[in-house]
Amino acid sequence: MTKYSVEVFDKAEAELARRRSTAEAALVDKTFEMEIRYPEIKKLNTQLKQTGPRYLNIMLAGGDDVKEKIAALKEENLKAQEQLAELLLAFTGDRNYLDADYTCHDCRDTGYVDGVRCHCFNELLRKYSSEELCSTGGIVLNDFSQFRIDYYDAGNVRDKMLGNLKYCHSYAEEFSVASPSLLFIGKTGLGKTFMSSCIAKEVIGQGHSVVFGSIISFLRKLEDEHFGREDGDTMERLIDCDLLILDDLGSEFKTAFTESSLYDIINSRINLNKPIIISTNLAMSELNERYNDRIISRLMGCFSPIMFIGRDIRSIKKTMGE
Repeated sequence: MTKYSVEVFDKAEAELARRRSTAEAALVDKTFEMEIRYPEIKKLNTQLKQTGPRYLNIMLAGGDDVKEKIAALKEENLKAQEQLAELLLAFTGDRNYLDADYTCHDCRDTGYVDGVRCHCFNELLRKYSSEELCSTGGIVLNDFSQFRIDYYDAGNVRDKMLGNLKYCHSYAEEFSVASPSLLFIGKTGLGKTFMSSCIAKEVIGQGHSVVFGSIISFLRKLEDEHFGREDGDTMERLIDCDLLILDDLGSEFKTAFTESSLYDIINSRINLNKPIIISTNLAMSELNERYNDRIISRLMGCFSPIMFIGRDIRSIKKTMGE
């Protein structure tokens, strides 16, 4: 079972409380409005609210006819509910107009169904857990509208990068857990991390869980956890999220542990048909020299390569005085 931090639990529970409060406050407003406009609805609501106290009075009074009185009260209650539903249908066109509009109707935004954590609670936990892990990477999320095509030389370079922009924008807008894995390849300073951050922001905005960070930071956390220097379940979170973005492949210190961990991450997500976006400053020949056949096989066979070309944007910005 995935272990979540106290902070993640607190955020998820706070969001559920906010949703529940919003839905119930809206219901109070709607009920008040309907009761003001339609006295017959207020009368039925008042009758239904008395069901609990009347039931308690019957039980306290006791007697040989308790079962009959309870049955009669139940029948009266059901009749009043049906009358209310018919009035709501006539006045609003919706029999359920005075039901609270919870975000999750399975648990009514409580987070639990029959004592078991609801799917909506688990989704929030995964979302906030992903955000927590992303925050350790220190990567800022950007928007596609911030992409500057004037940083790329006119002609073939600009055309190629415009094509990359359109593809990545479409990828983000149409993202699903069945989306393909991408390998961003190109020298440093060509916008790979920026493009990844744009995809991450769009996909997160759609409600998907995204983990985005540098290979170095994730492998360091995995190593610390493996050797007992730190508690956590980073590997599970890397595998469990909807989209994993690993930045700067090839910058990590190469050891048997890091290579094995990298393979486990990539292979596990491929086997689960979950997409990964990996960026690297290394050329294909350099990747072949650095990584073992198992990793190269996955990178070559399971990722769509996206080539980034042009001049270092940092030096261009300096020339432009930005």
